[in-house]
Amino acid sequence: MGVKGLQSFMERCCPEACVTVNLREMARRHAAQTQQDPTLVVDGMACLCHWYSCEDWVCGGQWKEYVDVLKSWVDAFTSAGIQLVFFFDGVVEQRKRQEWIKRRRRVNGDVSKIFRHIKEHGEKPHKELFCLPSALATFTPFALRFLGKPVFCSVREADYEIASYARQYGSMGILGQDSDFIIYDSVPYFSVAKLRINSLTTVMYDRERLCRTIGLPVTLLPLLACLLGNDVVSEEQMQSIRNNAMATYRKNCSASRPCAPQGQMVVALTQLLRSLSTREEEDAGSVLQSLNLTASQRDLVQQGIFSYLLPGQNDFKLFDGSETPSAFEKHINPEILKACRQKHVAAEGFMVYNVVCAGVTECSNSLEDEEDTELLPQAVVYKPCRQRIYGLLLLGQDANTSDVPAVKEWFVYPGNPLKEPDMVHPVTVNLPCGRPCLEQLWFGNGPEVFALRLATFFLIFDCSEYTELYGAIENSLLAALCLVTYIVQQVESLSEEDVDAYLSQALCLKLYSPQQLQNIELPALSSRAVQLGSLFVRGLSHLLGANTASGGPLRSDDLMPWHSFDGRLFHSKYLLAHSGKENSELLDNNMSCISLFLQMKEQLLETCKKRGRILQSRPRATQQHLKATATGFSLSAGERGRGRGGTSGGHRGRWGWRERGEDRRDRSGSDRPCDRAGNQDFHSFYPNYQNAQHQDMSWRPRLSRGPSRHLRGDTIWLQGSTSKPQVYFF
Repeated sequence: MGVKGLQSFMERCCPEACVTVNLREMARRHAAQTQQDPTLVVDGMACLCHWYSCEDWVCGGQWKEYVDVLKSWVDAFTSAGIQLVFFFDGVVEQRKRQEWIKRRRRVNGDVSKIFRHIKEHGEKPHKELFCLPSALATFTPFALRFLGKPVFCSVREADYEIASYARQYGSMGILGQDSDFIIYDSVPYFSVAKLRINSLTTVMYDRERLCRTIGLPVTLLPLLACLLGNDVVSEEQMQSIRNNAMATYRKNCSASRPCAPQGQMVVALTQLLRSLSTREEEDAGSVLQSLNLTASQRDLVQQGIFSYLLPGQNDFKLFDGSETPSAFEKHINPEILKACRQKHVAAEGFMVYNVVCAGVTECSNSLEDEEDTELLPQAVVYKPCRQRIYGLLLLGQDANTSDVPAVKEWFVYPGNPLKEPDMVHPVTVNLPCGRPCLEQLWFGNGPEVFALRLATFFLIFDCSEYTELYGAIENSLLAALCLVTYIVQQVESLSEEDVDAYLSQALCLKLYSPQQLQNIELPALSSRAVQLGSLFVRGLSHLLGANTASGGPLRSDDLMPWHSFDGRLFHSKYLLAHSGKENSELLDNNMSCISLFLQMKEQLLETCKKRGRILQSRPRATQQHLKATATGFSLSAGERGRGRGGTSGGHRGRWGWRERGEDRRDRSGSDRPCDRAGNQDFHSFYPNYQNAQHQDMSWRPRLSRGPSRHLRGDTIWLQGSTSKPQVYFF
């Protein structure tokens, strides 16, 4: 978020502090002065929306094309002799959790608008509703590492680590889009939003010129940032100080240097701080004592100031910044903790570090339709596999499940107000040979250890049979098969057509270049296919977490979406599958793909059948079909109609998913059902979800064990090319 209004103030009211620079020329000067290779430290999270320039974002991401975009972007700097080091956020600090929640709620509103637009118009919405594909921040660090660039994942606030690294190693500058970099006493800060990649020109925000212009000592910038509002101190918490400063400013306002209304707050607070400082006392600590603040406000501002002090700069300690050791660490071998941190920092793991070191994990917004109560949110779909991951990490061979605290999950999904985290208990992972030992999985050697890793990985997704397929098909396809099999077991409404779409696009992806994928034409968009695409990509991130926890039986590269998923290709296969096309057309008439498709699907059906899940054919109407009908029907009506009525196989029972007894916050640790207080909305969103959560956590949603007992919703009869009418359910 940065400092409220500071960067826009510089652009509108202090243009002399916004300097257009040529990075290629600056790199030459930097190399001549320091005799070192010029390095830019890049804030990866700030760059995501600029990197993802692919035309299609709503269908789940065009990952092959995205990797090509990243490569071109990196090559532009390499050709100029500039080295790049990337940093990504690895944690959400507790003090910034409320700001994180605020942003997620804001995005939820946009997601709802996106789905309304798709259902009304059958096309993606305008750019104002642009939303990054799910898990883009998860997979981008891996893409950059595969391109040979150093990538780091932060263990505290990423802005702080970026500024610290850049200062410590004398970097040429920081490339990002966060006004906090104006406050840090580090290196020059360049705007990625203003970057012109062809010419390598951008804008440098000069903190020294800013302070000279507004007449504020540089040492008071951290205090100014806190009074304006930042990630630590909100605007509301400093509202009284801000009001008083504005009142004084308006009373004494001089017409000699007019300022735009948006910048008046910065000027007013600057004047207040100048009035409280002297040449002898220009440090933030002394001026802070002169402000009319309560004790709690002063402590909060002290924390905010301290957050800007880099290593070697905290000559005065405003508060003790040490953190209390996690309650989880006593359950983990110190060597495991060390390895977790190393993997995390090197951006080689996912989820594991935050779970073992802090007992918390989070997931940002996904493209999920709150009106479609048939498709469960990804947080719920993947909860059983996360519980097994937690169990593998936290429940040692001799661990007592009652001693291990629940993991706090901050997952964004429809109906969750994010007032507090879901408390999710670990589930014991038991192989036929017993509970796997984490130390052996992570540090052991030999073929028997590898076999144990592989068996553990597939057990997490309830696909133990697939260990026999290792080596028989490509690992990326094996991972996709495992994921689709898991989704089928968890989502009762998934049909044979959906599975055909998932598998056919994974198999055909290698046949397409990024340009060919980009040129796929979609006659219409299906909101359901949009959500299924997002669900698959989120599943790939869970595969990544399970692989890390299991000791890495598969290469991380095998689990990347650019090897098994393209949103546009999946959407086209979805429309084909639900319009009744033959396998040959689904598989682009490629005989090797057809043969492998039939083998993979047979394996999936057999695995699911053993668990009582009978996959059924259920084609669905799409916008394309509805346009052929008489007037009065639209995609909006059809898509919304899917949310009404029961589902095949009796998925909608008399128990609501909360009524069934999922224990979200049963602090007693018992397996007594516990309703989630204050979240009645979730029943209306997902009334058909059923979850009997007990201590052994071996539950799975009630599965369809035979043909549909009834048809769901309305029925449309569409006249096809043959004399036999076609039936679509929606």
